Amino acid sequence: MSLIPSIFGSRSDPFSLDVWSPNFMSNNEVSTFANLQVDWKETPEAHVFKADLPGLKKEEVKVEMEEGRVLQISGERSVDKEEKGEEWHRVERGRGKFLRRFRLPENAKADEVKASMENGVLTVTVPKLLEKKPEVKSIQITG
Repeated sequence: MSLIPSIFGSRSDPFSLDVWSPNFMSNNEVSTFANLQVDWKETPEAHVFKADLPGLKKEEVKVEMEEGRVLQISGERSVDKEEKGEEWHRVERGRGKFLRRFRLPENAKADEVKASMENGVLTVTVPKLLEKKPEVKSIQITG
């Protein structure tokens, strides 16, 4: 799997379901969407997703499970309003809607997902099913 992110999704990553459509977003929204970066790691106990969402409150972010196995992280970063007498010289921070989707593997417990947000970092933890170890029975050799 490539570690180089792509806003168009990755053909080599079967779990990537990034949504990108010129009809879905305006030009201002594309930069926010493209910059929503998510790390996904697998531990022995869970799949852990981390997304940097500086300046957003937890009420501005949605974490949803779609069709039982698709994790969806979405939200909107609002535009700062220009007050009378103020003039913006540069606007570089992303704004607008964002959406990322991930197809979870078969070993995910989709009904036990937990999400938390601390210091602008969203952490979504999806526990894994316990792996059944095959029962091994020793057979005595005679003769």
